[in-house]
Amino acid sequence: MNWPLKRRKNGEANGISDAIIEMRSIRKIYDTGKIKVEALRGIDLVVARGEFVAVVGPSGSGKSTLLNLLGCLDTPSSGEYALGGERVAGLDRDALADVRNRRVGFVFQSFNLLPQLTALENVEMPMLFGGIHRRERRRRAIEHLTRVGLADRVDHKPTELSGGQMQRVAIARALAMEPDLLLADEPTGNLDTGSGSDVMSLLTELSTQGRTLMVVTHDMSLARRAGRVVELRDGVVVEDSAVAEAS
Repeated sequence: MNWPLKRRKNGEANGISDAIIEMRSIRKIYDTGKIKVEALRGIDLVVARGEFVAVVGPSGSGKSTLLNLLGCLDTPSSGEYALGGERVAGLDRDALADVRNRRVGFVFQSFNLLPQLTALENVEMPMLFGGIHRRERRRRAIEHLTRVGLADRVDHKPTELSGGQMQRVAIARALAMEPDLLLADEPTGNLDTGSGSDVMSLLTELSTQGRTLMVVTHDMSLARRAGRVVELRDGVVVEDSAVAEAS
């Protein structure tokens, strides 16, 4: 780490008991039949509501695996995980999908927008699966697109948008179901410097509004803007520190 950090005990969330994420002794083992790979080796992590946490580390350190578990895209091999007080570690696929749709919003490096749909329709998609009425879907989608600065792009398809604008649509889509947790995987990885800076500013703004953000990144400028940095190496947490405020 090459920026000012204030030490914190691994797993503490600033003494706040209102945790959105509670992980205890989380392990994840991938069994290929010939070899077993232990991607995570006993992760303890507590994140309070409203925290902005950057997850950093070298390739192969377990960042993506951790994100998949946090977002209920996968299940741990052992250990306990509660999301907003709801135990999810042992849920089946359908139950995990329900939790994921209700409680987690995702922002991906590659945007993952449907090219045949407009920005408005892309933002509406999770609400469609969530059973939200058409009129309410439209209202929320316009509200969130306006929030990310795209009120004049609601009828544009992804091919008619810049990379930064596509990522803003993806962020609006991630917010559509009013999730407890927003997860972003290298959100500036496919963007130029200017667009990446705009997206970082938007994420920071969402954090100041009380959103809980977990961002996996190699971008140290983004990590510095989080309130807390968790560093993984070889499947374990080697650093868990609050970023010191600038003097």
